[in-house]
Amino acid sequence: MRILHFYKTYYPDTWGGIEQVIRQLCNGTSQLGAVNRILTLTAQRQGGELVVDGQSVLRLPQDFEIASTGFALRAIPVLARLAAQVDVVHYHFPWPFMDMAHFMARVKTPSVVTYHSDIIRQKNLLRLYRPLRDRFLHSVDKIVATSPNYLASSEVLKSYPDKTEMITYGLDQASYPQATPENLQAWRSRLAPRFFLFVGVLRYYKGLHILLEALRGLDYPVVIAGGGPEEQALKQLAGTLGLKNLIFTGVVSEPDKAALLQLSYAFVFPSHLRSEAFGISLLEAAMAGKPMITCEIGTGISYVNVDGETGLCVAPTPQAVRAALTRLWQAPGLASDMGQRAVARYQAVFTAQHMAQKYMTLYSSLLGKQRAFVPAGSANLLKATEKN
Repeated sequence: MRILHFYKTYYPDTWGGIEQVIRQLCNGTSQLGAVNRILTLTAQRQGGELVVDGQSVLRLPQDFEIASTGFALRAIPVLARLAAQVDVVHYHFPWPFMDMAHFMARVKTPSVVTYHSDIIRQKNLLRLYRPLRDRFLHSVDKIVATSPNYLASSEVLKSYPDKTEMITYGLDQASYPQATPENLQAWRSRLAPRFFLFVGVLRYYKGLHILLEALRGLDYPVVIAGGGPEEQALKQLAGTLGLKNLIFTGVVSEPDKAALLQLSYAFVFPSHLRSEAFGISLLEAAMAGKPMITCEIGTGISYVNVDGETGLCVAPTPQAVRAALTRLWQAPGLASDMGQRAVARYQAVFTAQHMAQKYMTLYSSLLGKQRAFVPAGSANLLKATEKN
């Protein structure tokens, strides 16, 4: 079975949550006999083809960008050629150029869309884009919601009940590096014995200003790992609030992230807007057996972190987050129990193997019951159809 994934960015250019999901999905379905290829854009002048984790990645140079939407006109004929060579085209939403390319390339191959998130911030542009979005979602064969919470709360998904199903994200723990003794010792020398941890890109919807407001007057150690557009504003806010026990690490390597997760007391993830549809960092924290503090915003966050079971899920306010921090800090036994239940839930619901099996079943249903899985290794990787 040959699958073509189409998304605006991918490794090694970017390392976001959706890229991680595509990576885990491709690796998992490859073990079940699928041959995956990723078609994506790059901000570099030279594109080309490379292999990432055994998967073929074809990168096309981006022509321009509008409102975080990359465009590359040469991707349209490439999509047309590659789509004709595969069994299923797998789109990853949202990316408005993808919708346009789908129609301009006249894709007739069976198609599935993973609906990663509603479009939240660009409300004015959304009015212009909505007719294209609706036509695109109407034209594809299947839409996948990533959590029952998002499926129930997304006004867009409610319009397609007959073609939408739920397949949640999953991670393969073996694909993550382990913390080295050197990493652990280096961080132990810098950090308190107990600390709360946040890991992620510092974006507007991460709710970190809420966390900082919640820390006013508290002396709980907190580590914020990651960089992003909100970094300077958050540091200024921390200074204004007089926060003394807060560390901004900047961007960290994967081994350093593993060390921070291992050493942390609990994980705090205060995203407050629906742009945070799931939170891969939460899955990584659950995989590491950490109790979590999150905010209830009607998305997959509350599917990963079940309030009172794997952590605390509270209102997106400084007062509620402050109360959650205090409750966990003062109850180590409760925090330990929640961490154990978090890793048990990860193993039961959120492994890459579970995700891959469900997608393979979905792909097969699009092709008809007579189509069996392609045995692993029996098909060659697709050849490049265009040289840059």
